[in-house]
Amino acid sequence: MFSTYQSVRYGKQLFMGNFSTFKVEGKGKVVLKMSYGKELTLNDVLHVPDIRKNLVSGSLLSKNGFQLVFESDKFLLTKSGMLVGKGYLSDGLFKMNVMTIVPINENKNKSSAYLLESSNVWHGRLGGRKYFVTFIDDCTRYCYVYLLRSKDEALESFIHYKKEVENQLSKKIKVLRSDRGGEYESPFGEFCSQHGIVHQTTAPYSPQQNGVAERKNRTLKEMMNAMLISSGLPQNLWGEAILSANYILNKLPQKKLDKTPYELWKGRTPSYQFLKVWGCLAKVAVPIPKKVKIGPKTVDCVFIGYAHNSSAYRFLIHKSDIPDMHVNTIIESRNASFFEEIFPCKPTQETNSLNSLKRNLESMSSTSHDQELMEERNEVEPRRSKRTKTSKTFGPDFLTFMLEDEPQSFKEAISIPEAPLWKEAVNSEIESILQNHTWELVDLPPGCKPLGYKWIFKKKMKADGSIDKYKARLVVKGYKQKEGVDYFDTYSPVTRITSIRMLIAIAALYNLEIHQMDVKTAFLNGELDEEIYMEQPEGFIVPGKEKKVCRLVKSLYGLKQAPKQWHEKFDNAMMSNGFRINECDKCVYVKNTTSGYVIVCLYVDDMLIMGSNNDIIKATKRMLNSKFDMKDLGVADVILGIKITRTSDGLVLSQTHYIKKVLEKFGRYDDSPVKTPIDVNLHRTKNKGNGISQLEYSQIIGSLMYIMNCTRPDIAYSVSKLSRYTSNPGEDHWKAIVRVLRYLKYTLNYGVHYTRYPAILEGYSDENWISDTNDTKSTSGYVFTLGGAAVSWKSSKQTCIARSTMESEFIALDKAGEEAEWLRHFLEDMPMWTKPVPPICIHCDSQSAIGRAQSYMYNGKSRHIRRRHNTVRQLLSNGIISIDYIKSKDNIADPLTKGLSGERVNCSSRGMGLKPII
Repeated sequence: MFSTYQSVRYGKQLFMGNFSTFKVEGKGKVVLKMSYGKELTLNDVLHVPDIRKNLVSGSLLSKNGFQLVFESDKFLLTKSGMLVGKGYLSDGLFKMNVMTIVPINENKNKSSAYLLESSNVWHGRLGGRKYFVTFIDDCTRYCYVYLLRSKDEALESFIHYKKEVENQLSKKIKVLRSDRGGEYESPFGEFCSQHGIVHQTTAPYSPQQNGVAERKNRTLKEMMNAMLISSGLPQNLWGEAILSANYILNKLPQKKLDKTPYELWKGRTPSYQFLKVWGCLAKVAVPIPKKVKIGPKTVDCVFIGYAHNSSAYRFLIHKSDIPDMHVNTIIESRNASFFEEIFPCKPTQETNSLNSLKRNLESMSSTSHDQELMEERNEVEPRRSKRTKTSKTFGPDFLTFMLEDEPQSFKEAISIPEAPLWKEAVNSEIESILQNHTWELVDLPPGCKPLGYKWIFKKKMKADGSIDKYKARLVVKGYKQKEGVDYFDTYSPVTRITSIRMLIAIAALYNLEIHQMDVKTAFLNGELDEEIYMEQPEGFIVPGKEKKVCRLVKSLYGLKQAPKQWHEKFDNAMMSNGFRINECDKCVYVKNTTSGYVIVCLYVDDMLIMGSNNDIIKATKRMLNSKFDMKDLGVADVILGIKITRTSDGLVLSQTHYIKKVLEKFGRYDDSPVKTPIDVNLHRTKNKGNGISQLEYSQIIGSLMYIMNCTRPDIAYSVSKLSRYTSNPGEDHWKAIVRVLRYLKYTLNYGVHYTRYPAILEGYSDENWISDTNDTKSTSGYVFTLGGAAVSWKSSKQTCIARSTMESEFIALDKAGEEAEWLRHFLEDMPMWTKPVPPICIHCDSQSAIGRAQSYMYNGKSRHIRRRHNTVRQLLSNGIISIDYIKSKDNIADPLTKGLSGERVNCSSRGMGLKPII
């Protein structure tokens, strides 16, 4: 760690912030290699072994000519205007991103001529065995694990290990590398000296010098934790889990080895037929001496591991009627039948109440996706078993959808009947990458680890449900990036769906042409500042350069910073061609010329282009084609799964195909329709029992949220209400959510109709006081219309308790006023809109709330209303909004706060422009 070092003789003390003192052992020079390739040399660095972290003084850096720039939870370190490094805030300290600490002498020799053993001890804390020690051969990576009652047993384990290894392999252990743990002190050192073994220890607080053992211990602990959780077994069986995990890892291939550790160590190929799912149920045959003529022939056990030096399994007895075979004792046997889908120690949820609910809905089993763990780049990747998994059973409704699934891997894509189409998509993606000079092949620098990748396959659909094209996307595994090393800032704006509806309404009002373009491989256009390496993609490894990796020159899909880099590139291209950004939505660009005006709305890589005439639209397309690889989709048809239909009097937005797909997916397409989305006579409460099919419920809520946010304000209240019970849905909640699906069946062909009048933006606000008796919170709702149809709406539970209907209405007005201000500013940036924009009229059915907003007189009855809600008065005085009274029966925001009759739902829906498509 220190490039120069000298001891401090006189016991210098370091005083800490908590008034404690630590002894300084020495001082010297340390050279840090920063993440940007710069080296930072620190002189007179104190060596204090008792401090847990390496600390650098910001004030001393400043005195030595460095500048530290702090911004939010990040900082930059510069010198003479040059960037040296970056860092981020963590646990109250700013952490510098250091790639390596340059050591004095680093021994990198790894030879199979002798055995170099890495060792480490971990504390287990539970059970009779409290620790485990690992001994790993550096050449083959074959690992032995011993369970210890105390750290003193580490030497005894090493003696046992040494005898077995040297006798079996006829080779001598020459070097043992370990940390500076107390278990490796005098007795251990004396033993190594007596047998001619060089005992290497890591520098203080430098576990990376024993990286092989440290990584192995981490992998074993993570596998142990996952095995205990998934099986439901108690934590005192951690030792059995550790031994089983090590047994499996020795038989799995490693990235840096051509063969498995087992094959290199034993000299024969491992068999995987012996492996079983840890923690599963096993029916173990009763041993012959213990069998009785009349009685059980097996005992119920839980599989917990593999016998040492024996071709048998280890089991924990779960249930037993045999006198000499007691519950919770461990036995070993070869004769057993395994049930790898049953985990007897794992608690199960009751699902009997679901039967009375699902009259027409077939039960569906869904595969659970393993959550990818966030890992740092210098850590070992998880190894996964390649045994054939037990097949899952699916209901007929789910099987119908599985036929439309895309391939999940490159090998699958090139082996299915649609392989030629997927190959064409893959070749197109690689061609775009190479033409864009996204990467260059280089040798992997020492200390770096390349990121992995994954092929994503997707069928892009037309509005009628037919396949538009087959698309393949190469995605880098950006979840393994480390903040401050591989990326820094990641924020990138995305246009609001409200902005898209506003632009569609404006296009209908002014009869504008709407065209659509798509940016091919948009993220490949962003320039990278960081140095990032990726493995060569499967199927496209360059012959003769198999060992090289891809150094990313430009951003790639999956990188944390890819959206930000792409948006910056697109921003610069638009600004340099005379466009200006709409300040309310950074993804809307406007250009006004003598020949007309044009508006561009960008959603990641899809864009809508609308203009006053075809010539200016064509000119914009030519400009974009010169900057990026574009695909001209012609007149806009579908954006984000929303169908755009032009009629004789305007434009219509609809999601008929998507709603139909959702109904089919959840088995509700053949249900009888209903005329209202929610039953006004039912009041739902939280479910205090076990949840019923929570995963499926949340999937339906997610689908309904998308429908509601895009084109269906009539179900906003229902979805908002039912989403509050997603964590633990009961039978009543299931009945309610099925009713929403049946209502969508009734209104399947509804769409939002924007016409050429009125060219007025106006709003409606409503509330429902104490709509939820469980927590006494009210519900707010608002809707804004332009061109005869809704452009913005929301239904939400209020965050504070209102003491009266007037206060509740006032809180709802505050939310509506906030949205009105945003919408008004959005219109101000539109070139065709008359300036100044008049105040946005908000209709409210509470005269007391209107009087409160318009009056500045002190009223003791309303003095408790929070100051933040008085922004309504400020908006009124600034001419942003105006408030007008409307009768409740005419308030189209009424269905956003409460359930209504079928006639009222139909009337308010038409008021929001929501009606059947002719």
